[in-house]
Amino acid sequence: MYQFSGRSLALIITWILYSLVTFGQESMPAGSGTTQDFSVQAFSHPLSGTRGQLRRSFVVGNSFFKSAWVMAPSSTPLRDGLGPLYNATSCTSCHVLDGRGRGLPDQEGATDISLLFRLREIGQDQKIKLHSLYGGQFQPFGIDGTKGEGSVTVSYTTIKGRYADGEEYELQKPKYKFRHLNHGELSKQSIVSPRVGPQLLGLGLLENIREEDILKNVDLNDENKDGISGKANYPTSLIDGKKRLGRFGWKAGKSSLLEQNAAAFNHDIGLTNELITEEECTKVQIDCLHLMSSSDINSQILTRVTEYTKLLAVPSVRNFNSEQYKKGKVLFKKLNCTGCHTPSFTTSDHSKISVLNNQEIYPYTDLLLHDMGEGLSDDLRVVQNEDLALTSEWKTPPLWGLGLIGVVNGHNRLLHDGRARGFAEAILWHGGEAQKSKNMFLNLSKKERNDLIEFLRSI
Repeated sequence: MYQFSGRSLALIITWILYSLVTFGQESMPAGSGTTQDFSVQAFSHPLSGTRGQLRRSFVVGNSFFKSAWVMAPSSTPLRDGLGPLYNATSCTSCHVLDGRGRGLPDQEGATDISLLFRLREIGQDQKIKLHSLYGGQFQPFGIDGTKGEGSVTVSYTTIKGRYADGEEYELQKPKYKFRHLNHGELSKQSIVSPRVGPQLLGLGLLENIREEDILKNVDLNDENKDGISGKANYPTSLIDGKKRLGRFGWKAGKSSLLEQNAAAFNHDIGLTNELITEEECTKVQIDCLHLMSSSDINSQILTRVTEYTKLLAVPSVRNFNSEQYKKGKVLFKKLNCTGCHTPSFTTSDHSKISVLNNQEIYPYTDLLLHDMGEGLSDDLRVVQNEDLALTSEWKTPPLWGLGLIGVVNGHNRLLHDGRARGFAEAILWHGGEAQKSKNMFLNLSKKERNDLIEFLRSI
């Protein structure tokens, strides 16, 4: 029979208590605001503790998030102002049930409405600018009296590969074709960046992470020699015109949720607002210019929708105590996936919304830009196409809740345009700074691969 000294017994008790606390924290990725719903409504709950006026604001913001916008003037003036050009008529068109868009179809053909295309152009001075014919975003639809800009179809090239154990895999590389263009063809100087609507859970918590905690992970010169060199993006704020740390969007192109929502209303639905007062009409789009309006959505609605997106909860971890989850978690760290997908942060106490403050959260993102290699690059030309973000760089997306996308949205397509059909393909598309991690994944046994994927499905 073992006998323990008083000091040893105290250490054992401390370890047990620490394990219990860690279990409670890590299984609740949004802290006290975590939801236990794993149904089709899993992404649509407010953070626990959202009460009173804040709860009412959440409900109001939800109604405007789901509402379809119409042309002005109309009998519903609070919901008119659509266009002249637009991608969708509502926020929920691309974020169904606050989840993730499909992006790409299973078969070749028209792309899904949830997939938009940012456009840039390399000027004669070799500097990047908004596209001269189609502006900063391709908008396929127009209201009465305005032509949409065109349509997009996708075809696929199959890339075949093999794991170290001999099992084969196939990836689908998308190739986009712009058709029925109403203002001229896209020149060779065009830079096209596809972006699918991501899931919206936990955004207020991400906004409330201290800037200094994010910047701790910046390693531009790879001083720790792990091959990973996270970079912060600094977009110009729509509020004060200053350079601010980017957190939102696939390239961290917006520094706050208010700005992200204002830009989405403007670019995606064609609604001007207090932060973006002009429609995106280029000089050649005469019909669009004739129908421009000065303010389509008032500041109160923009605020309510922003509060709504700040308060969306995160589901708790599933299968937390299973052996497969535990082994997958060990492999996730062993492959250095944590080099970009930082497991946890503690939010600040700076938010006026108390449920966002002082929460230990597990989003699995560093909110920084990383070079993902040629396979995921917008263009083979490596140039800046969104503030400091290069064509080959993407912000590390949060992983929390991804395992429930199949339940909420009925598909398992991942990455910035939905090309990956599940977690394994998403990993296999990694390159650049993540190449070493991908190579280690290729060398895992089938059981180890399944353990890692089960961990990812569960967080």
